[in-house]
Amino acid sequence: MTLLKRGLLALFVCLFTLSALAAPQHFAEAKKELRDHVYNDRNQVGDAYCQCTWDWTGRTGGRVHLRECGYQVRAQANRAARIEWEHIVPASNFGRQRQCWQNGGRRNCVSEDPVFRVMEADMHNLTPVVGEVNGDRSNYNFGPVRNVAAQYGACDFKVDFKHRTAQPPPALRGQVARVYFYMADRYDLRLSKQQQRLLMAWDRGHPVSAWERQRDRRIAAIMGHSNPFVTGERSWTLNHRNSREGLVSSIADSRPPANAESVRPTGPIHGNRNSKVYHLPQGCPSYNAMKPSNRVNFDSEAAARAAGYRKAGNCR
Repeated sequence: MTLLKRGLLALFVCLFTLSALAAPQHFAEAKKELRDHVYNDRNQVGDAYCQCTWDWTGRTGGRVHLRECGYQVRAQANRAARIEWEHIVPASNFGRQRQCWQNGGRRNCVSEDPVFRVMEADMHNLTPVVGEVNGDRSNYNFGPVRNVAAQYGACDFKVDFKHRTAQPPPALRGQVARVYFYMADRYDLRLSKQQQRLLMAWDRGHPVSAWERQRDRRIAAIMGHSNPFVTGERSWTLNHRNSREGLVSSIADSRPPANAESVRPTGPIHGNRNSKVYHLPQGCPSYNAMKPSNRVNFDSEAAARAAGYRKAGNCR
């Protein structure tokens, strides 16, 4: 093999590796990656909450086999017939801890906050479920649900609408707990002591399953990191100190530092949503060259890097 061929092969391997570790930056991208590379062979095993099988349809959707799993529609037949992607930690739960949510809710966060978009697209926090159950769960916290009769036939998922609480089936409670630990640790989310104690009990009572480990490996191959509470690298204790690895700065304090004006660029940083390259307002010749439809604005280089962007090579 010639040196040129060896060099091209090495470049191809490098590019393939970088591509494989490119975490989705948008919810739509995350659903597509999950459908193609994580749950691609799980549709005949069953969804997370009801163990209902489905046929894939479109880019990320599915048609559920309701009769085969004994599911009974509670109120929404159309949603019950389709697979949807559930945020185990609801988007509103982590969104409310971002300033963008206070200024316009989820739509504003998707438009203006690159960190929120990364959180919304975090594949460790997503799982396919029957659409009606996803809708009924809404943004309710998980917890014990008592004195509620079966609502979905053979599906062992319960919702207490009065007290805004949902209870997953026993087989999923450990995974739910470890996803909550991961999201809180990585993105500095606040969990009440009551929540922590419940999730710690679920974690102890329902150890990591073989599928949970396999799911973690598949997601890590795309996102570039595992859930350390699944791999055993970390364990949660009451009042756990969060690593905040997924953040540029603490969610709890989104105010700029006192000397921010002295280091802030004279204009927003321009990112190209197609190439994932960002340009500074000074020293980057292509700062104004990209189409407005491809442009994503960032307040700082750190925010751009956190969203998966890299600096343009022609910047001085």
